[in-house]
Amino acid sequence: MLTLKQIDYALSVAKNLHFKKAADECFISPSTLSNAITELETQLGVKIFERNNKKVIVTSLGKEILAKGKKIKLEVQNIHELAQHNITGLCSSLSIGIIPTISPYFLPLVLPKLQKKFSDLRLKIEEGQSQILINRVKEGDLDMAILALPYDVQDLLSFKFWEEDFFWVSHSQNKNAGKPEIKASELEHSELMLLEDGHCLKDHILDACNISDSSQYSFKASSLNTLIQLVKGKMGTTLVPKMALKELIGSRKDLSISHLDEPGPHREIALIARPNYAGMESTKMLVEFFRKTLKN
Repeated sequence: MLTLKQIDYALSVAKNLHFKKAADECFISPSTLSNAITELETQLGVKIFERNNKKVIVTSLGKEILAKGKKIKLEVQNIHELAQHNITGLCSSLSIGIIPTISPYFLPLVLPKLQKKFSDLRLKIEEGQSQILINRVKEGDLDMAILALPYDVQDLLSFKFWEEDFFWVSHSQNKNAGKPEIKASELEHSELMLLEDGHCLKDHILDACNISDSSQYSFKASSLNTLIQLVKGKMGTTLVPKMALKELIGSRKDLSISHLDEPGPHREIALIARPNYAGMESTKMLVEFFRKTLKN
């Protein structure tokens, strides 16, 4: 009879297209994994994978079988979630994804209070870019994720709990330094430094400033911290969200901050979850908790 373990093993092989990597992910030996897949294929009477020493390929029929297996896995997870979650509090385990332009500034604000209020909650945090987190929530690998909007969350539900504007950061010797407000038209594109492709913050900034992605801004970095260090070194200017200002800027007198005077909010932060997620009450509780914590 087909088992959930066999489904898990097969899905892992399909994801990694490598038996050794799949075995490591499932915390079993390659031989145990291989035997389980062979037994599964024998029971079904079909080949799910074509494999040799160099390559693993999912067969056409295998793709259909694994698509149904994925749905079964999600439904079983929902059964466990229904048993674990209750409407009186967060007392089970949750896995939450969060994007790197939010996590360093958001988590220090909410985690201590969250752990104090919900002491029985076992929380797993995973950082990643928006599209990766969306895929992991859809696959059931994460319960929910924290993203910045606007962003296409596809068929997932989004619950907004925070909105904010961007602030222009320059060296104090910049000709526009010291202005409390600055228009996008006043920004020198050749001096503007943004995050590299894949970070939704870059897209939000381009939209807020009505800047084409083909414009020649001067530098791309993988983190806001790197951008601020470059600004400090008089390499250019950048834009950061309000939530990150205190952590990134602090009381540095060599840096100047100006509010971006363009229609806002420039971005919104939301918790996303599957429409049929069994822990929806927990999702709503978290959204309300985040909203109150950030307001205080």
